Amino acid sequence: MEEEAAAAWGRRGHGRVVVVGAGLAGLGAARRLWARGWRLGDLRLLEASGRAGGRVRSARLGKPVVELGAHWIHGPSAENPVFRLAAEQGLLAPGALLEESQRAETGGHPLLPSACFCSRGRPVSADLVSAMGALFFSLLTEARGFVASAAPEVPAPSVGQFLQEAVARLAQEWPEDEAAKRLQLAVLGMFLKVECCVSGAHSMDAVALGPFGEYVSLPGLDCTFPDGYEGLTDHLRASLPEDIVLFNKVVTLIRWGGSFAEADTGRLFPVQVECEDHETFLADHVIVTVPLGFLKEQQETLFHPPLPPRKVAAIQRLGFGTNNKIFLEFEEPFWEPDCQIVEVVWEEELPLAKPPADLPAAWFQKIGAFVVLHPPERYGHILCAFIAGEEAEFMETLTDTEVLRDLTKMLRQVTGNPLLAPPKNILRSKWHSEPYTRGSYSYVAVNSSGDDIDALALPLPEGASDPKTLQVLFAGEATHRTFYSTTHGALLSGWREADRLIHLCDGSESQQCAPKL
Repeated sequence: MEEEAAAAWGRRGHGRVVVVGAGLAGLGAARRLWARGWRLGDLRLLEASGRAGGRVRSARLGKPVVELGAHWIHGPSAENPVFRLAAEQGLLAPGALLEESQRAETGGHPLLPSACFCSRGRPVSADLVSAMGALFFSLLTEARGFVASAAPEVPAPSVGQFLQEAVARLAQEWPEDEAAKRLQLAVLGMFLKVECCVSGAHSMDAVALGPFGEYVSLPGLDCTFPDGYEGLTDHLRASLPEDIVLFNKVVTLIRWGGSFAEADTGRLFPVQVECEDHETFLADHVIVTVPLGFLKEQQETLFHPPLPPRKVAAIQRLGFGTNNKIFLEFEEPFWEPDCQIVEVVWEEELPLAKPPADLPAAWFQKIGAFVVLHPPERYGHILCAFIAGEEAEFMETLTDTEVLRDLTKMLRQVTGNPLLAPPKNILRSKWHSEPYTRGSYSYVAVNSSGDDIDALALPLPEGASDPKTLQVLFAGEATHRTFYSTTHGALLSGWREADRLIHLCDGSESQQCAPKL
């Protein structure tokens, strides 16, 4: 069979391709190449773990399916390829397919019914939360405007500093007494914690202000997969022959710029991919789709010769943070039936300051909100806490019992109900501990820019005079300048690199390339 595949390679004129990583970028690249004629002899997808999906990971908490990784389709509309694929495969609820849902403009911040509690055990006025939310999101919109500004420089290096300085100026004009102002600022602090989760950063002080507006929010009301996000990655995996995807193949070294002879045919290849189990794969091209967090830790030893200085600098400068989830299942809800978000405000914290540094005693104060999983007919009574940064990483070191203890204490405090029944079940993500991920997703950090995203995406060797000599290509959410941190950014980046290789067939999409399926 291998001999037939090798002969077919010669007939098709395709280069041999190895894809590293079976997340959405890798699956998308491999599926696109397969649809254009690449077959077993000239296409391999190597996955370090025992499953496909990468940072898409569905699991069960009792009977309901919950998402430990990617949660929503952000901007589910015609422009979003993840939404289109999910819709084609019948993976979405009918409401997500309505035209009005696809046309909705939320700016990435849909307004949902919420209940807000404060650390003194009392509810916070919905009008106050709404007013502070409107202020916070208007400042975020202003922050995004600097990317298109003609001004020579931005007023602050980070989004966090810009927000803090803007709020400090505005608060001087507020007519309320000091206690009321303090509560208002605490509510803004809650929104700031939630925004840390959105950006995947420990603090918005780490997120660069200048390029903040390059991220593009697509229209549409964010939606979920009723039967799990993995339905999408399972579909992509099932569309490839089993022999194409190899699991538990930990890539330890990518040798490029070489001349490696294949034992059976004597043919020379410029790239050799070595795995932890000592198996090697020869290729003309390798598409690397591993997360930025893994590259930050492994790039020095993963590539030989080393990556060019510009690409190394981009990997070092771009941000890659941890955003974890903690699912809590309750016997009975303590929230109202129409509530979709439970927000928590800590009045004792200094206004918009960093949370307390005593992680063992106060890690949970970084949680700004719990999402109520809907509908209850499907999920029962489940809250999903989002927590980012150092507190999220510390949470990973605790046992389930310790997390339940701390969150039960927290919820009893903020609801003012010392007899509140503890959750009956818990499930949580630990993305920082994942050896092939080392975090959740990327952001543009202070002292980096969108140019670093483009540098990360550039194939090697740099400045190749003949595009057919390109050997190492890069995909993944961190390589998409406007959709970084998203599943659609990951999928589009995989398609981008597959298309780059498809165009190498006679220099264009010629008849030597199989028709698109």
